[in-house]
Amino acid sequence: WRSCFCPFSCCRQALLVRMRESPDECVQTTLKSLFATNAELALRAQAALNVAVQYSTQREQFGKAIATFQGVSFTLADMATGIAAGRALYLDAARRRDAGEPFSTQAAMAKLFCTDMAMSVTTSAVQVLGGAGYVEDFPVERYMREAKVLQIVEGTNEIQRLVIGRALTG
Repeated sequence: WRSCFCPFSCCRQALLVRMRESPDECVQTTLKSLFATNAELALRAQAALNVAVQYSTQREQFGKAIATFQGVSFTLADMATGIAAGRALYLDAARRRDAGEPFSTQAAMAKLFCTDMAMSVTTSAVQVLGGAGYVEDFPVERYMREAKVLQIVEGTNEIQRLVIGRALTG
């Protein structure tokens, strides 16, 4: 599938009307949708890691797979660690929500971390693939573009930082 954008102003109008009529409900709906966004980010990052691992174990340079080079293996390790940390954050927020505990700060932290992590992981995947990472033959270039869009939708990272900061300082 390809990324797309909804050009219809009616979608935006319906959201604005709903926000005016029931702002608290709108905020709660947005918070709940962050779980899907965070899971999607982790999946995109995992897919990018999978492509990078497969490519680096098959691509040879100087007579051996580039995955055997320390710089590439460290990059792959950092990518995997970021994905695991992102999953832990959004699952913690989901557990809190399911338990009826406050979760908005944890959801904001998860969105902030997962979007930055997905952007970092997908950029690293493009780097591991080198010039091949920029062509449509490999999906990592698309994953990188999608990760960037997800940094913006459902509250930019700056808004997430504002939510977290206010929770910390009261």
